[in-house]
Amino acid sequence: MRRLTRLTATFFLTAVATLAAQTPPPGPAEDGTLQALLKIAGTGAMRSRAFDYLTQLGDEVGPRVTGAPGMWKAVEWGIARMKAMGLENVRAERYPMWRGWTRGTAEMVMLTPRRVPLNVDAMGWTGSTAPGGADADLVMVNMNAIQEAAKTPERFRGKVILVVARGEEVGADAFLAFGGFLKAAAANGVVAVIGGQGGAPSAGMNLTHTGILGFSTDFEVPVVSITAEGQGLLERALDRGAAVRLHVNVQNSFTPGPVDAANVVGEIRGREHPEEVFVVGAHLDSWDLAEGTTDDGAGSAAVLSAAESIMLSAERPRRTIRFVLFTGEEQGLLGSFAYIKQHQPELANHLGNLVLDNGQGPVHGFSLGGRDDLLAAFRPFLASLGAFGNFRLSDAINFGVDAGPFSLSGLPGINMDNDSPEYGFTHHSAADALEAQRPDVLAKNAALMALTAFWIADRPERFATPWPAERTARKFMEAHEDVMLRAFGLWPFGDKR
Repeated sequence: MRRLTRLTATFFLTAVATLAAQTPPPGPAEDGTLQALLKIAGTGAMRSRAFDYLTQLGDEVGPRVTGAPGMWKAVEWGIARMKAMGLENVRAERYPMWRGWTRGTAEMVMLTPRRVPLNVDAMGWTGSTAPGGADADLVMVNMNAIQEAAKTPERFRGKVILVVARGEEVGADAFLAFGGFLKAAAANGVVAVIGGQGGAPSAGMNLTHTGILGFSTDFEVPVVSITAEGQGLLERALDRGAAVRLHVNVQNSFTPGPVDAANVVGEIRGREHPEEVFVVGAHLDSWDLAEGTTDDGAGSAAVLSAAESIMLSAERPRRTIRFVLFTGEEQGLLGSFAYIKQHQPELANHLGNLVLDNGQGPVHGFSLGGRDDLLAAFRPFLASLGAFGNFRLSDAINFGVDAGPFSLSGLPGINMDNDSPEYGFTHHSAADALEAQRPDVLAKNAALMALTAFWIADRPERFATPWPAERTARKFMEAHEDVMLRAFGLWPFGDKR
């Protein structure tokens, strides 16, 4: 055979490289995973116990505030379910949280200009009034001018503050300043603050929405959420110049120091590379005004159902799938941050994580947590899903769910994006009950979770390795996700700008 000239060889190699670059990444039909996925899909569709698990969690376990007895009951329940389906290395991984909290009573009555009982509930990790409550005048503070109000907190002594949101929105800056304002309010004798939604009205009819007001943060001043109807009544009275006086009695309790919490962990060990791990998770903890079935009981039930579908299919992936029911999500992603800290030595062998935590609706897309380099590899898998639907795909970072700490570690924190229009009503409210969830939607989401997890863990090529810290920091800054993290002391990359 005639020898290639240097020019011909260069042309040949360039052509081969170009052709390789144009060849689409393999999907399940090409990479050998299809037959296993078909079995898992069938199992997930015909033998799903997702709604059974959700019913048990909601009706038998109930509310699951992190660090409280309900959370530990849920941890025991999760361990029992994982062991019953045959997962390996099932365990509770404990971690400390800064302080525990228990909800007590919350009562509010408008005394003048007329007597009206008002529906309120305390925000999480907020304090109490004096025993028996207090009568106090109501004053209004604009959330969009909260920095100015914080300069003279002494003028609110002995008052109840109604937080409203009027005029030009200042967004994250106002939220970041709100915590400082609440600290100043407590130090200056404010009786209570009505402002659980940062001045915006509560969603839904006669619903309150609880929650925490920062990452791992507590406030001694009582802060309550009020219904939209109650807020409207108070705002209109103040706007017309009426003197509004309230009786407020809020009684909550804190632990004197740190308490323990725990994540629930179980595995399907990989058959070829068991040291390489893909995490599949949701958060087991909830708020306590209802059963926490949409936030995030549905995700927890999907995780268990996904694990069971794979186990029942008798298919074992090349790499380990680790199923994790996180706790502490509602207090600032405490469980997922604890997981990252506890498993730091093995993170280089992690492929990423997959999370479902956007309510009760059907999954309509996937966000890859900043990893734009993985979009091309993921598309053929989505194209193979057929009857499951057409899915959107992006590299968006979702730091409000347990994918966030994984993304911050350079791994793909993959969020399953839901279409849940009613989630604004059920979210952290008394409507977060089993009736809000459709069994067929939950079963389909769980099957989709199982398929995604297995494909990532079983494909011949490793799906992902962690990005270097510098590249991760740059991606977070490009997405403007660093501002809030810096403000809350969660930015791990020093003074990178």
